[in-house]
Parts: sequence; C-alpha cells; structure tokens
Amino acid sequence: MFYPLIRNILFNFSAEDVHHFSMHCMQAATNIGIVEKTLRHSFSVHHPSLVRQCFGLTFTNPVGLGAGFDKNALYLKELSTLGFGAVEIGTVTPKPQPGNEKPRLFRLPNDKALINRMGFNNNGANAVKGRLMHWRSKANSAEQKMIIGGNIGKNKVTENDDAWKDYLACFIALQEVVDYFVVNVSSPNTPGLRALQEKDALLKIFTEIKNMNTGLTKPKPLLLKIAPDLTKEQLDDIISIAEIVQLDGLVATNTTIDRSLLQHSNKNKIEQIGAGGISGLPVQKKSTEIVAYLAKQTNYQLPIIASGGIFTGADAEEKITAGASLVQVWTGFVYQGPSIVKNINKHLIKA
Repeated sequence: MFYPLIRNILFNFSAEDVHHFSMHCMQAATNIGIVEKTLRHSFSVHHPSLVRQCFGLTFTNPVGLGAGFDKNALYLKELSTLGFGAVEIGTVTPKPQPGNEKPRLFRLPNDKALINRMGFNNNGANAVKGRLMHWRSKANSAEQKMIIGGNIGKNKVTENDDAWKDYLACFIALQEVVDYFVVNVSSPNTPGLRALQEKDALLKIFTEIKNMNTGLTKPKPLLLKIAPDLTKEQLDDIISIAEIVQLDGLVATNTTIDRSLLQHSNKNKIEQIGAGGISGLPVQKKSTEIVAYLAKQTNYQLPIIASGGIFTGADAEEKITAGASLVQVWTGFVYQGPSIVKNINKHLIKA
C-alpha cells in the first residue's frame, strides 16, 4: 500500500546504493525476533497447491529470486522472511572480482526496466561457501525449507578456452552448500561470455561438471541459463545439449541486449547509460516465447525456470501456462516491492 510512495523516494538515489541500504534495513528488522515473526507471517503464503517437485527438490512455492540480487549469500534469512520458495545466489566466480566500474545499475521507470552491467562482482567461491555453511548451521526450520541455487560463472580474466576450469572450480567449492547449480553463460556484461553458449563450448563445460557430479553421493541438479536473444537454431542446439548431457533443467531467460524493446524511455538517457543488459517488462514477451518454444520442443519433460518481466500473479501464470515449472523475479521485486511473492502466490492459488 505504501510501497509506491517509498519507491518514488528511493528512486531518487543510486540504484545500487538503494539495493544495499534496503536489504541492510531488512537485516536489522529481522534480527529482532518478534519483528521477524511478524514479517514472515505477513509475507509468507502456504498452500498445498503451491508446492512444486522439481529435479528431485521440493519447493514450498514456485516463486524464486533470480541470480544477481543476492550475489554473495548475504541476505538469505531476510529473503526467506519475504516468502521466497528459492533464492539463486551469485553469479559466483572462482576468484573474487570487483565487477565493472560504477555506476552500473540503472532504472528506466517508464519502461519498468533496469539496465545493468555489473560484471559478475562477487566475493569469490570460497567466501560464498563459508557464508552458506554458516547460514545453514544457524537457519531455523522455516529458512531451511527455502531452496538455494548456485549460479556460477567464469572470472573476467579467464580465457574462454579455459572457462570450463572456472565452472568446475565453482562446482567443487559449492556442491556441499547449494541445492542445485545454474551454469551462466548468457550474461552480456562479461566480454566474450555469450560465445560459450555455442554447442562445443557448452558440451565441454557440462561434460567436465557432469563427470565430477556423478561421483558425488548425492549428485546436484544441473541447469543452464540462456539469453533471450538466441535464434531458433541456437535454441535447438541448447535442446540437443540438454539431451546429450542430461541436463536437469533450463533457466529462461537472462537479460537482453535488444534496445528496440525500450519503447517509453528517453533515447538520450538510454544512450548516456551505455552498455548493459535489459531486464523487466521489455523482456517479458520474448522470454515467454522462448519458454513456450523450449517446453514444446522438449515435450514438456524438461523443467524450465522462467525469468523475465514477472511483476504480477498473472505474469507468473502466463509463464507457467507457457510451460514453466517455476518462476523467478528480480526487476519486478524492485518495482513491486516486498509483497510481490505473496501477491503472486495468492493469484496462483486461485488460478
């Protein structure tokens, strides 16, 4: 009710600074027991129809938070309090890296969009592993029900020929502390990364991880996150790879580089912002079309996590109708506020 007013105030400040400020405020609030219980009661929705069984995991509801929001696993308690069924941490790289120069996150309110060129800024796999181990040792029963995905990438300085080594290193470091893995080769903000979406490069990455994974007592589900800018031929290659290496699922989609989708923002402002991937409402239609294509081509047998332009329960329902098993929000969370998970889940119960 009050969030639009709060949002209008916050939007006067740096997007990245506001992100950390807001989550630090949430952190302070949830450190007070009675406040944490009140918030959890207010924002969490429980219903048997919301439970999803996907790639061997039980999700209490289908609404997750996409990678990039909690890169370093700093806010898991807070996000659990807001009712998320899953949180995808990362993108995590083997070594810490600062990412691209600031400013690197921009709002386009007229399009209900964000442009980011973060560049995989994160504390590195070992630091994130330690944080996740600590969280799991302290998490209460409600928190422990939240599924944790590990979104992994390569360091900027790593050549593409050696990229598989970075993905494997992240897998080895995090396999004890995350519930599933997402290989991210679709961000437009690391030079040359999207070239790894080509068939041979992907086969190398997944073959190496798969060899390590099969040796585990309890292998982890392996997923691939793809860009919304792929051709049908490239999507068919993705499907072929999924069959060859027996992927457990896909995440569709990442941000787009298609600026033609920005219909309502000032063109001069867009040019001043410069490079970066677009998320939010402009990518909604393209993302849904890709979900529908992938689902149909795989006979609805390969689980798909849909991400891209989900703001409302109707948006989530559209993705699920198109063939998604689960959904992820990110930009919608920024624009809709902390009630987004509750509102989506309430809609899905009635759908």
